[in-house]
Amino acid sequence: MGVMALCDQHPAASQNLSPVLTDIFLVLARQAEHDIRKALSERLASATWAPPALVNILALDDIEIARPIIARSPILKDEDLLAILVKASLEHQIEVARRPHLSARVADTILDQAHPAPLTALAGNATAEISAEGLRRLVEHSRRLAALRAPLARHPRLDESMARQLYSWIGTTLRESVQERFAITDLRLDDAVEEAVQTAFSSLGMGTPPAPADPDRDEMDRRLVTKLQAAGQLRPGYLIRAIREKKLGLFQHALVVLGGFTMAQVRACLSYRTPEALYYACAAVGIDRAVFPPLLYEIRQLNGGPPGEAGDAVWLRGGLSPQSAARALHALIGDGDTPTG
Repeated sequence: MGVMALCDQHPAASQNLSPVLTDIFLVLARQAEHDIRKALSERLASATWAPPALVNILALDDIEIARPIIARSPILKDEDLLAILVKASLEHQIEVARRPHLSARVADTILDQAHPAPLTALAGNATAEISAEGLRRLVEHSRRLAALRAPLARHPRLDESMARQLYSWIGTTLRESVQERFAITDLRLDDAVEEAVQTAFSSLGMGTPPAPADPDRDEMDRRLVTKLQAAGQLRPGYLIRAIREKKLGLFQHALVVLGGFTMAQVRACLSYRTPEALYYACAAVGIDRAVFPPLLYEIRQLNGGPPGEAGDAVWLRGGLSPQSAARALHALIGDGDTPTG
């Protein structure tokens, strides 16, 4: 770890490394073991003298290596952060959104991309330079992304007009917080809000998830899935088998257990206006994205149409790790108990 010692011993006034030392660092970044690259990233994260080429290599490395660089490096400029948003993984994009004092230019790009998890991270970044228009866009995104609502309700630059808009689709606890902060006391507002929310919910084609038609069958499905799980026989492939056998109830209960979801979340996926939520749920339990399109077709046949056909085919964007998919799902539908479309 002699090179690591050089990181701590460089002259404080020096702004440039010798070409030889720069080359050594670059070789390390490309060829060293994971733990060495991680240690190098930690040492260089706050360095003002680190070579830009090296910093950018580390910023695009595995997320454990990239995280301190993205969070703290003064070497990274807006152009570098924008490149990370385009080239790197969802985890890297989340770290960019969390970066302290993020510029309005980078924040606007995150808003344009509109991926749920980075948007949620941006909403919780109180130091980001989000413009008034950008904050309004976040509030509008919170209509469909439940995870944005709590951080936005606490955001220091939320104004009263945005608060009234946000109030239209937040839960009781957050409403009380917003009422106290902005002195929203019009008792007629709640009734108007409820009517507006129901109208918007219906127009998005989501509806209220129906109760099981046969409670006895639902309980039998639940017990079967529990037995399969206890026997170690419940695997992602069982979800595909259940749909092919036209057993949507079994599919729902199996997805609940495999993904650690609530039934409300699974039913929200099945009634969502786009297939995005269902895709994230399936990816979170390990279903390959190549299998998803035919699976989606069969689910729609069994489910009377939903999930809806709006939005992009998110499964064509590239693979997601189960952890990233689970985070994206939670950002999109929250607990599944409220309209998030």
